Amino acid sequence: MRWYAFLLYPFALLYDLVTRLRNWFFDLGWLKSVPSPITSIVVGNLSVGGTGKTPMVEYLIRKLQKEWKVASLSRGYGRKTKGFLEANNQITPQDIGDEPFQIYQKFGEEISVFVGEDRVNALERIVSKTDFPELVILDDAYQHRYVTGDLTILLTTYQKPFFSDFLLPMGRLRESRSGAKRADVIIVTKCPEGISDLEKNRFRKEFSKYKRSGIPVLFSFISYGEPIPIVDSTPFSSKIILLTGLANDQALVEFVEKKFKLLEVIRYPDHHDYSTTDFQKIQALVKQLAGQNPVVLTTEKDAVKVKSNAPKGFLKEIPIFVLPIEVRFSANDELTLAELIQQKAFKKGNN
Repeated sequence: MRWYAFLLYPFALLYDLVTRLRNWFFDLGWLKSVPSPITSIVVGNLSVGGTGKTPMVEYLIRKLQKEWKVASLSRGYGRKTKGFLEANNQITPQDIGDEPFQIYQKFGEEISVFVGEDRVNALERIVSKTDFPELVILDDAYQHRYVTGDLTILLTTYQKPFFSDFLLPMGRLRESRSGAKRADVIIVTKCPEGISDLEKNRFRKEFSKYKRSGIPVLFSFISYGEPIPIVDSTPFSSKIILLTGLANDQALVEFVEKKFKLLEVIRYPDHHDYSTTDFQKIQALVKQLAGQNPVVLTTEKDAVKVKSNAPKGFLKEIPIFVLPIEVRFSANDELTLAELIQQKAFKKGNN
């Protein structure tokens, strides 16, 4: 916690009151929550970004598209448009947001990708389509209680679990820790691969103060692939300038430091829209470190904006690589999650 956080305590109390009242109104039925007209899985968190929602959505897509006709729906944070949109081959990150665009680029025509601030309306629009999907993954919809999903997944990071965080503006929580009681499963993301059973039990004990009894706690970690050049002919170098626009890049920085030689980190806020000034900064740093033959390494999410916004010729002049990531589970945790999906979602779909 920041040293001056105690000064923000009165504002955190006010924020807590507002969010608790909102949740209370939903619990009493004074604010209406409707069941999704399509089998749906909610993926979300209690904090403001950085918990790995997009990699988790991609994990679910890879697992579920083998049996179901899958779609994703998010509000499209950071986009320049409004209303309901479906991704197509003419769409840009500015139209639907960088994360939905990343998902569309990765899965193409294998799934449908939708955005819409009003999830109730968006789901009605989706189900009105002649060839509508059988299952929708609702991305970042934990606080969007106007729609009730069939399975609700709550994500929190190993580095900053919600039980050690505080409400805005003292910390990064969107609502109180007690909001975890709405989850059907809690997944701790970005865990070290060697996490011990003792550490897992410590987390489970802390979560038991907030979650419903019997709700499982699972542990996932990030698997990094080999860097992929944005321009195919670019040779790779282990001397790295890391470019990030993430809410929390701690796990990524630790991996790069362990795997490569990290020269510099260029950090921007989450969902950063790269400008001409940013590209000039990157170019100047690459030139400054030219004697070490560096390459720029960035995330899949940032690569979407870099490719879309880069000035003409930039991608051929600056060696930029993308670091692919995937979510992984232990065999037991993967089986537990699969069984939950079978019980909650598949059961509804087969009725």
